[in-house]
Amino acid sequence: MSKLIVKAENLTKTYKLLAEDIKAVNNIDLEISSGEFVSIMGPSGSGKTTLLDMIGCLDSITSGRLEILGNDVSGKKESKLVKIRRGNIGFIFQDFSLVPSLTALENIQLTLHFAAVKQETQKSIDLLKRVGLGHRINHLPRQLSGGEKQRVAIARALATEPKFLLADEPTGHLDTENSQEILNIFKQLNQEKGLTIIVATHDAELGSQAGRIIYLKDGKIVSK
Repeated sequence: MSKLIVKAENLTKTYKLLAEDIKAVNNIDLEISSGEFVSIMGPSGSGKTTLLDMIGCLDSITSGRLEILGNDVSGKKESKLVKIRRGNIGFIFQDFSLVPSLTALENIQLTLHFAAVKQETQKSIDLLKRVGLGHRINHLPRQLSGGEKQRVAIARALATEPKFLLADEPTGHLDTENSQEILNIFKQLNQEKGLTIIVATHDAELGSQAGRIIYLKDGKIVSK
C-alpha cells in the first residue's frame, strides 16, 4: 500500500478583505499517495497556489485538518513547520528564485547550506548533469535562458533528496519547447525515480500529462 503524502479533511483557508471573508480554499478533502504525479488546475483565483502553499507548510490553515507525511501540521508553529519542510519538500517556483550573484552550482550549494545538509560538490554537479546542465555549472543566472534557470531550480529542489516536489506554475514564464523539457524532467523523475510531484499550473499540456488532475473552482475541488 502506498504511503499517504497528503491527507486533508475539511481544509479551509480564509482571508479577510475589508468586512468580507474570502475562502481561498473551501472545505477540501484530499489524499495524495507516494509516487503520484498530480496536477492542480483551475482558473485564476481558484485556490491553486493557496492549496499548494498549505501542503508545503508555507501558509497557515484557518480550519480543518492537514497531515503531511503523517505529521498533523494543523495549527503548528513556524519552528515545527520548518522541520517538516526541511529535507522533506522540494520547492520549484514560477520566477525561479535563483540568487543572481551565484553560479548554478553555488545556488544549489547555498540551499544545502541552509538545509544543514552536508555539501558534496560532485553530487551537486551530478544533479545539474541530470537536468542537462553539465555545461552550465559555472554560469550565472543572467547567462542562462528561462528554461535553463528552471532546470537549475529543479536540481536545487532535488539536492536535499525530498520526499516530494511542489511546483507552482513551473512553466509560466517558458515557451513551448522549454515547457516540454520541464515536463519531460518531471515525468522522468516520477516514472524512473518514483518521486511524488504536485504541480499547480495553468498549462493545459503540463497538467493533462500528470497521472491525476485535481480541478479547483472557487476554492473547491470540482473533480479529482
